[in-house]
Amino acid sequence: MQENISQLLEIMTRLRDPENGCPWDIEQDFTSIAPYTIEEAYEVDEAIRADDMDALKDELGDLLLQVVFHAEMAREAGHFNFSDVVAGISEKMTRRHPHVFADSNIRDADQQSKAWEVQKAEERAAEAGKHNNRAPSALDGVANALPALMRAEKNQKRASRVGFDWCESGPMIEKIAEELVEINDAKSEPVDPKHLRLECGDLLFSCVNLVRHLGVDAEHALRDSNAKFENRFRRMESVVQGENKRVEEKTLEQLEEIWQQVKADE
Repeated sequence: MQENISQLLEIMTRLRDPENGCPWDIEQDFTSIAPYTIEEAYEVDEAIRADDMDALKDELGDLLLQVVFHAEMAREAGHFNFSDVVAGISEKMTRRHPHVFADSNIRDADQQSKAWEVQKAEERAAEAGKHNNRAPSALDGVANALPALMRAEKNQKRASRVGFDWCESGPMIEKIAEELVEINDAKSEPVDPKHLRLECGDLLFSCVNLVRHLGVDAEHALRDSNAKFENRFRRMESVVQGENKRVEEKTLEQLEEIWQQVKADE
């Protein structure tokens, strides 16, 4: 395995070589590569959800390449290298699992999850201490770059750990109804686009909160709904095309009838 890793690192070094490398690879930086890193992570998730192990192997390779790419750019700039990345995560995993690598005694997965969160909270507090102008917060460490649904869920979980949370779903459903009323008010004339956007965001945030309490991952739930919508819409298009028509030529009522037929056939 060490030989394979060394080969991959050498490939990336050659791709970034200023004289003989690939022009596209040479001109990239952390900012330009970051979107590809996120995309590859999503493609790993997609392969897992499709239970396609061949695709997963390929996508994990693509994701590893992203790590190597960032590490190579950091090495060139004198910040750190791939070996430092591996050493850092190895030290962190050892430190966060004292029940495996030291003499701590943890009985089950639930206790381990709590110990893990305590450890991460201590690390976040130490990190916050490096910034004199910022007080430690339970929300420290939630990345700004996360997809909005995932970030909302993580923020809510962090707040819940310090007691800022409802105990049951009833108040959350009432909150969603309240937000709908506020959206209805906000869309009345004269419309303030910024205010309307904020109210829509409050509704989405409240929906994530309810979904979280129901034990459902909001990001995955919405992906499933996207996939379901796409499948049904394509089938609706097929029905219309089978009539030698275009979707644009159908009324909304006719399309809704076909939509309901597609749903019933599932």
